[in-house]
Amino acid sequence: MTDRNQPAHSWEPDPESDSYRRYREAYEAAKLRDVPFETMSGVPVAPVYGDPPYPGEYPYTRGVYPSMYRSRLWTMRMFAGFGTAEDTNARFKAILRNGGTGLSTAFDMPTLMGRDSNSPWSLGEVGRAGVAVDTLADMEDLFSGIDLSGVSTSMTINGPAAIILAMYVAVAEKNGVARADLAGTIQNDIFKEYQAQKEYIYPPRPSVRIVTDMIRFTTAEMPRWHPVSISGYHIREAGSTAAQELAFTLANGFAYVEAAVAAGVDVDEFAGRLSFFFNSHSDFFEEIGKFRAARRIWARWMSERYGATNERSLLCRFHTQTAGVSLTAQQPENNIARVAIQALAGALGGTQSLHTDSFDEALALPTEKAARIALRTQQIVAHETGVANVADPLGGAPYVEWMTDEMERQAEAVFAHLDELGNGSILEGVYAGIENGYFVGEIADSAYRFEREVNEGRRIIVGVNAFTDGSEGEGDILRISAETEEMQLKRLTEVKQRRDDDAVGRALAAVTAAAASPTTNLMPPILEAVHTYATLEEIVMAMEAEFGTYVEKAII
Repeated sequence: MTDRNQPAHSWEPDPESDSYRRYREAYEAAKLRDVPFETMSGVPVAPVYGDPPYPGEYPYTRGVYPSMYRSRLWTMRMFAGFGTAEDTNARFKAILRNGGTGLSTAFDMPTLMGRDSNSPWSLGEVGRAGVAVDTLADMEDLFSGIDLSGVSTSMTINGPAAIILAMYVAVAEKNGVARADLAGTIQNDIFKEYQAQKEYIYPPRPSVRIVTDMIRFTTAEMPRWHPVSISGYHIREAGSTAAQELAFTLANGFAYVEAAVAAGVDVDEFAGRLSFFFNSHSDFFEEIGKFRAARRIWARWMSERYGATNERSLLCRFHTQTAGVSLTAQQPENNIARVAIQALAGALGGTQSLHTDSFDEALALPTEKAARIALRTQQIVAHETGVANVADPLGGAPYVEWMTDEMERQAEAVFAHLDELGNGSILEGVYAGIENGYFVGEIADSAYRFEREVNEGRRIIVGVNAFTDGSEGEGDILRISAETEEMQLKRLTEVKQRRDDDAVGRALAAVTAAAASPTTNLMPPILEAVHTYATLEEIVMAMEAEFGTYVEKAII
């Protein structure tokens, strides 16, 4: 007969242990969702299984919160942005009607590069890869009819991030929502632009100055806002391995911490609002190990190296997006299965927010139907699989624990190299790695190896180099017409005709003056320029006059 005071099985926590008592106290203090925590067959399940440390306990390998998804499911974000601001506003509202719980904004290439729609560089690209935003008027249209006090918004932009954030703040305040009440994230991760995505404007050091000014501004005035989403997603999309994605991303995070501390901000004042953005690729267990290792590494480094004492500073909270690079134009319906598996890995890995790619994204921007299927995929994972009932369901499995350790081991080797490059500073090591081509070279080598394996048939991509029989026809896709660009150019002309050009000129001069003064925070003058309806490119160029532009060195 089993002793009722002892766990029935070795994988059940010992109810008499001090560690489990602490966990239960923290768990019971959480507000839980009103759903049955049991299997489909009616079998009750415990909130956690296995050995300590438990979820919500340092070093948070098993999850950042004790109750995890029993209290709150991950935020279901759907990436949206195309055409004009009015087009995307309609898609935003459709996402919210269909059960989305957060908005994630994609901007078109001219906006990402800090160029207006009427720039010669923008010809043919306006509204095609995201929404076009030239002035505050576009941002007003983008969020028209959406209560910004009740929705969390993520914005994927980097080089001109300060300007886009200023526009968002201005729209909110025009609609009676205080900046302190705004919740969301702006990507603002400039390091990974030099390493992988290449959407930079200024050289690295002035770019990081802008990032630290945004950290200082949001720390003081926007307590619910995440000023940097440190992004491994694009590093992985460029061809890195899972371990490189993990290592480069966390190293960039450590570099931002060092930069903000050097700018005079106490680590515990801002670190709790840094967030991360990871890719969830197709190697199921490797991805789960990567997510678990990220939490452990971040907690240890923040505590031991950077002296953080506030628990929130130790928490690696992250958004996950399924792997766009894994989507195939051949047999695109196969992508629905890929995305479901990748989403499940994100949930089992303990993500706080999730975006699922639409199956048609290898062909074009997603149609509304494809976006709805992607959202329904998340909802099926959340409500039908049972993975949300238990924290860290795979914790304790030998393969998962080994993979977590292996991801950590490989990441630590990268940190040691960057520490050496920077003579004891990860920040300086990242600068050096950008300048000497280290990051670009490592990613390129990994991408080449993978593609060679695919081309040689040693790595199977279903529907591409194996199992190729079946429908190859192109279905309905979203097409951006030439009229979209014409409408945006007309809109921009009208805004510039009715604004006060003298006020614009004074505001832009103030931005340039602030850029020339290292101790002046750039956000207030950028906000003032936005309010005058200065364009994105005008504000970019006002800083460019002082900072210059960056040209990547060719590394052979």
